[in-house]
Amino acid sequence: MKLFDVYPLFDIEIVRGSGCKIYDNNNVEYLDLYGGHAVISIGHSQPYYVQKLQNQVEKLVFYSNSVINNLQVEVAEKLGEISGYDDYFFFMINSGAEANENALKLASFHTGRKKVVSFSKSFHGRTSASVRITDNPKIVAPVNEGIDVEFLPLNDIKKVQKSLQNNDVCAVIIEGIQGVGGIQVPDSKFLQQLSDECKKTGTILILDEIQSGYGRSGKFFAHQYSGIKPDIITVAKGMGNGFPVAGLLISPMFKASHGLLGTTFGGNHLACAASTAVLDIIKVERLIENAATVGDYLLGELKQFKEIKEVRGLGLMIGLEFDKPVKEIRNNLLFEKHIFTGVSGTNTIRLLPPLCLSKAEADVFLEALRDVL
Repeated sequence: MKLFDVYPLFDIEIVRGSGCKIYDNNNVEYLDLYGGHAVISIGHSQPYYVQKLQNQVEKLVFYSNSVINNLQVEVAEKLGEISGYDDYFFFMINSGAEANENALKLASFHTGRKKVVSFSKSFHGRTSASVRITDNPKIVAPVNEGIDVEFLPLNDIKKVQKSLQNNDVCAVIIEGIQGVGGIQVPDSKFLQQLSDECKKTGTILILDEIQSGYGRSGKFFAHQYSGIKPDIITVAKGMGNGFPVAGLLISPMFKASHGLLGTTFGGNHLACAASTAVLDIIKVERLIENAATVGDYLLGELKQFKEIKEVRGLGLMIGLEFDKPVKEIRNNLLFEKHIFTGVSGTNTIRLLPPLCLSKAEADVFLEALRDVL
């Protein structure tokens, strides 16, 4: 049997990692500035994280959600404390797409409505609320045709008001920072107005923090720069540092009932071990503060590059837009300088390094980019 060929692959086999460094099967060292789509939050093979997983494997790998699991309680308590949402409920599942689908389902159950508002160039996993990111800005096609989702321009509050005026929209879903869409940061004023409009119309506001959460922006959640409190927050990626885990933070306005939501693997014992380890390390190593400090430094330095059309982002979630395709730049960084980066569309490079990235490692990238450009 062969693999289903849906991903373009570099001819590189990564076999181990440490911190922000990864190594291939020829022992070539690379600087990882992409972290598997923002998955690696605390660094590769972080010793405390590895030990927590090993300890849990020796005890119990998995059991269903039909028995008490105090590890889930521990994750919820630690997440509530560090995020500032200790009055919210928590539900664990497996992936970002599953988190967003459950959030939309919960919003529809709560409101009795079926319509959803999302935004152009959004990406919410392989769900009905995503659009295909294309090089043609006029093309906005839902991943699943026939779903009742309206896609609006980001930061256009008047179009949001028009869409919500009939009180028939169950949810507005928006990313804290658009990731696949090219690192687009919603205006703080727009998020505040959006929150107000949702409250006025009884619409559920869902903040997708799957890529932008867990300290990546320099705050635990990117939306916290605007001072709003959404009704549901979805998390994944950096939550498990490579282990598949995700979750929903749910406002106390929602009432739980048995059978309302469900999952087979969500919140399993290994996922909980990974999740608590990540939260412990973020707190002890002050990785949110580091993301803010090193991110500010990188953003400031990158804005001095005359070859870059626009630099966008917050913390260690950075987009570099050029006025030409970036394929050659990215390949030269990878194969000549041994630095992994990501892309969005044709003209934008994405940087999503582990939150433990040092200023010295940032300087390595800056020097390499100067040489490549």
